[in-house]
Amino acid sequence: MSKDDTGGKSAKDTHYANLRRAHRDQRRDRGEIPTPKDDRRRKPAEGWKAPALAPDQVYLYGLHTVRAALDNPERKIIKLSVSLNAAQRLELPEFSTLPYPVETVLPSDLDKVLGPDAIHQGVMLETRPLPVRRLAALKDSPLLLVLDQVTDPHNVGAIMRSAVAFNAGAVITTQRHSPTESGVLAKTASGALELIPYIQVTNLADAMDELHKLGFLTIGLDSEGPAPLEGTLSGSRVALVMGAEGKGLRQKTRSTCNALARLDMPGAIKSLNVSNAAAIALYATHRHLFG
Repeated sequence: MSKDDTGGKSAKDTHYANLRRAHRDQRRDRGEIPTPKDDRRRKPAEGWKAPALAPDQVYLYGLHTVRAALDNPERKIIKLSVSLNAAQRLELPEFSTLPYPVETVLPSDLDKVLGPDAIHQGVMLETRPLPVRRLAALKDSPLLLVLDQVTDPHNVGAIMRSAVAFNAGAVITTQRHSPTESGVLAKTASGALELIPYIQVTNLADAMDELHKLGFLTIGLDSEGPAPLEGTLSGSRVALVMGAEGKGLRQKTRSTCNALARLDMPGAIKSLNVSNAAAIALYATHRHLFG
């Protein structure tokens, strides 16, 4: 078996090692296995401050997130910053053939921009935010998800992934007290931000009234709801309404919902993280709508 001159490993060994690494990275991108802590990178960077971004400027990072953004025709790309290794994993063509500027960087260069906590995997995309979505832009899907001031971008990103997985037509939230489009939100959503409308409305109760006119049954999820979700579902169009962790649904939102329901938990714990609760509610609702 021939050995290479640099690492002492055969070409076959190197090939299979690369395949194993790529498979592991894909599982991490999908959230199936945790990303190991890198104590060297996780140490607070002395003097590092988050860059001041303009309202029309977004930094996206991570292989899966950037790949999804590059594939989205609605994305207006300003610049791609990428390491040679990340460019290979993204299967990018010759940089000169791309319709946007590409800068070759070292991972440490991106650390300086994104900070020590960002798992950027050697790639950062500077873009414009996606076009503003309105309720009129809703897909024909009979399943929607409404968020009442869920503020944590990690939760909203995870909820987006579940919404895409169950073919929901949109995630609707408030303009205030909810995360705007950002690298953290997009990274947690792992590509879902590019696949589902993220609609931010000024007045949630008014938006829900509009959904009622469109034929949606709005069901607010509440751990103290009067009936289980499965027994509350009816009709052919459903919008699930989730409240923020801790305070739950606001009173105005509760009173605007057509019905309140709970997720029955057989175990000792009776409430879940909002993103986990959303996934279970989406599953139950999808079964009701599509059998």
